[in-house]
Amino acid sequence: MPSFPPNVPIPGRGTVVIVTGASRGLGRAIAAQVLSEGAHVLGISRREAEGLVGSPTATLEQWAADLADPLPVAGRLSDWLAGLARQQPVRVRLIHNAALLSEPGNVADAVPADQARSLRVGLEAPVALTTCFLRATADWHFADRRVLFVSSGLGRRAMAGGATYCAQKAGLDHFARALALEEGARTGGARVASVAPGIVDTDMQRQLRGADAARFPERSTFDEWHRTGALASPEAAAARLLALLERDDFGSKPVTDVRE
Repeated sequence: MPSFPPNVPIPGRGTVVIVTGASRGLGRAIAAQVLSEGAHVLGISRREAEGLVGSPTATLEQWAADLADPLPVAGRLSDWLAGLARQQPVRVRLIHNAALLSEPGNVADAVPADQARSLRVGLEAPVALTTCFLRATADWHFADRRVLFVSSGLGRRAMAGGATYCAQKAGLDHFARALALEEGARTGGARVASVAPGIVDTDMQRQLRGADAARFPERSTFDEWHRTGALASPEAAAARLLALLERDDFGSKPVTDVRE
């Protein structure tokens, strides 16, 4: 596996933010906001985000990668972090935002290949990338390391017609609980939390509103949220997530919600 060190210096030896699913929606909003604050950003998505750029005080790298095949991406991230260590960043953040919703409907009617792909993107990839991140940065005593999993209320409340998505988010929540115990027992361990961002106006919401109502009875709930203006913009949700990520007590609740 070749080495992929950062190709430009980190502004001011400051903050490095790794964001999955950075090409659109909430992930893009997160990447844009941390870029505006002068961070060095690595975005990992199936395709690069058009129009998302760095500046003289912030730098951007983008990897076009399919997280349904996470192990090559995890290996590449390990090598990238090894190169990054030479620059000794002060703050390093790993934000798992990428998710994939399989076709809404009952499990008995689902396509197993679609379910497997959804679980690889939404659960297997975060576990693999987090493992490589923690191993590569274990001796980074110069850095404040934090890991944020973008979860969902559906990881905590079951929904008929969305069992696979519920499973991946519930898995992230419990992974975060166990991981927080492990890192909390280490000197200088990373802070970890799985955070529900609220109800956000994303492509996933549009997919659920467009689902076949006969196969997905919960469609009316998503229609109502849209009709009544209950959806937060990706930019507003990103701001709330990032504010929580930088709080002094981040990680004290390994499973939480921006609305708590």
